[in-house]
Amino acid sequence: MSRMTGKLIADSGLGRVEGITRHQLFVHPDIPYTSKNSSACLYIETDNEGELIKECREFLLKNSADGSDAGLCLCREEFAGEEIVEWGRKAKKEVLTKQDAYSLAKRSGIYLEGLTGTKDGVIGALAAVGLRKGGNDGRFIWLKGKELRELRGVMSVRELTGITGIERVQTKDGEAPGNNDIIDPGDWIRPVLIDNKAVLIIEKSDHEECKWKCVSKDYTKSISD
Repeated sequence: MSRMTGKLIADSGLGRVEGITRHQLFVHPDIPYTSKNSSACLYIETDNEGELIKECREFLLKNSADGSDAGLCLCREEFAGEEIVEWGRKAKKEVLTKQDAYSLAKRSGIYLEGLTGTKDGVIGALAAVGLRKGGNDGRFIWLKGKELRELRGVMSVRELTGITGIERVQTKDGEAPGNNDIIDPGDWIRPVLIDNKAVLIIEKSDHEECKWKCVSKDYTKSISD
């Protein structure tokens, strides 16, 4: 749904989507959710906030899955203060309430609305903003360059970063490969959000044609969920 919303924004000319991050929230019997209780944040540049809200609202009301609790939050970056960041952190480990979400958004000057179901989706919508602003949680499911899911075949680190919008490539230990080193992105490439950058984590490869490969899906999830 977040990718579809991003495409709507781009196609309508209402803004430029720089990236979409997925954030895992608290899984608990008292929290209703349709899948894995995750939320997404679209990082957008726009000059028309009012129209953007209107179009996204109508789109989510029409296309959200049956039984889902869709929430919509629009926040200028400068309004996402420490309280918003802390809300995101709490949403990963505590049961929160929509009443508190609305109160926090109101005093922070942030647009927040529950659209479908119980309207509890405002909790995750606000949390996604906080976690994205915090800069060290979640993983990118879309970047402004070439579609990540379409990447196939080995390529140089320079080429990979040039076509995808990935800002940094490093090993688990923080070692950076050379720009001309060859890497196999595999079939599931998900940069993680580290220090407010899209960072691809790699490891040594046994492949004859390349020195590096992306770490496993399980490892990526373990550091980004």
